[in-house]
Amino acid sequence: MAYEQIIFAVDKRVLTITLNRPEKLNAFTEKMRQELADAFDRADADDAIRAIIITGAGRGFCAGADLSAGPGTFDREARGVRPGESRWRDGGGLLSLRIFECKKPVIAAVNGPAVGVGVTMQLPMDIRIASTEARFGFVFNRRGIMPEACSGWFLPRVVGIAQALEWVYSGRVFSAEEALAGRLVSKVVPPDQLLPTAQAIAREIAENTSAVSTALSRQLMWRMLGADHPMAAHKIDSRGVPAMGRSADGHEGVASFLEKRPPKFTLGPSKDMPDFYPWWKDPEFE
Repeated sequence: MAYEQIIFAVDKRVLTITLNRPEKLNAFTEKMRQELADAFDRADADDAIRAIIITGAGRGFCAGADLSAGPGTFDREARGVRPGESRWRDGGGLLSLRIFECKKPVIAAVNGPAVGVGVTMQLPMDIRIASTEARFGFVFNRRGIMPEACSGWFLPRVVGIAQALEWVYSGRVFSAEEALAGRLVSKVVPPDQLLPTAQAIAREIAENTSAVSTALSRQLMWRMLGADHPMAAHKIDSRGVPAMGRSADGHEGVASFLEKRPPKFTLGPSKDMPDFYPWWKDPEFE
């Protein structure tokens, strides 16, 4: 796919995806969603890519949905979808689900305003770093709609239910410092340090860890958020530890430690995941 609304760039095993509609503050469109989904497919298929950074071109991260269609922007019935029909699916949700399924760590480098889907798309990303210029807003109630992009599942798990409801109920736009205090982001840095900070985290992962171990760890942590007992994690641990222990990466990790040298891991998530992966069955959309 030739990209028009994102930039796909790989350097030192780190993929940077840049939302690229700066004249519109990178407002989200269906085309952007399709391009992002394709980029994540490419990243999962390419074992040379070890981590993903998402950022925005220009002064914004993503200003939310493109509202150029006017008051009927969110009126699906006016666009031919009858009430009760299930064939239409929320585009932000499709993107969040695709990010959730990714085998690579995903880091948001939030360079400017991130509202609506511009913030909800970040929730299934693993690490969120904000520039001091960033602003956030779950503005849906102020637009007469409701939260989307699976944020009803993700947001309370990321920041807790009380903080999630305060931000969603009011729909107000808030600062990077408030996002940090509310644990939506893990760091706030000056604008010129945003990408270097994200890149340093991504490269530490790329240079020191097993790609398959990281893929398993990512899915283990996210999937266990929905488990009803720690036994669910114990069952996966009891399959994953021996599977990786007998793998080439398991042997290399121990050998490199004992020999006091950097590891040289060889397994790739596109072809070398253990035979019990995936251990879950995703529900159908009905």
